Amino acid sequence: MDAPEQHNPDAQPVVLVIDDETQMVSIITFALETSGFRCLSANSAEEGWRILRSHAVDLAVIDVMLPGASGVELTAEIRKNSTLPIILLTALGEEEDRIAGLEAGADDYVTKPFSPRELVLRAHTIMRRTRPQAENNRVQVGELIIDRVTLESSWRGKALGISRGEVKLLLALAENPHTFLTPRELLRQVWDSHDSVSGRDTLKTAVYRLRCHLRECGFPDNAIESRRGTGYALKLS
Repeated sequence: MDAPEQHNPDAQPVVLVIDDETQMVSIITFALETSGFRCLSANSAEEGWRILRSHAVDLAVIDVMLPGASGVELTAEIRKNSTLPIILLTALGEEEDRIAGLEAGADDYVTKPFSPRELVLRAHTIMRRTRPQAENNRVQVGELIIDRVTLESSWRGKALGISRGEVKLLLALAENPHTFLTPRELLRQVWDSHDSVSGRDTLKTAVYRLRCHLRECGFPDNAIESRRGTGYALKLS
């Protein structure tokens, strides 16, 4: 599976709420949105995964008991490729679910029935802990956002969905916007390899593919400019 993308570039953090009970989703989203969050919602692990692959998300609130794949299984799948903060909702007294959730990689849990205010406080606590670090790791050029550590990327608030290799190439260009980087510099930064004929062919192919994917995501046609004898530059305002 593709890795989920997260860390919304806007100031307002985005929370994905995954619960098969519509009333519970309404209660949670109302409490979070009243407290400054923006919410997306899903009623199953599969639907939640699709949202994670296509939207930038800062926090997931996941019910353990979901139809199909459980919340614990979804948490484990997310943890394979992402550091997205996760709060699990568990039934009162279900200690095994809480332990399994934490072992799968959840950051916190809240037992049902719970106070919406408690959930909001826990969400804010996690955001204070994670967002400053994300800001320090973040490279931004115009509406392009890339996290240096996780390689999560977004354009105009939506996850790019490109490969890690393409993100590394885009990151090298984004860290030096409007500056032409030579093939030698890009080969060293992205692939940790020396300049060679085969290396330059690899770079040309990678740039071509990256340009195609960026156009599909809505980037300007000239987002990556090439100059013969010089190299490549990212041109975004």
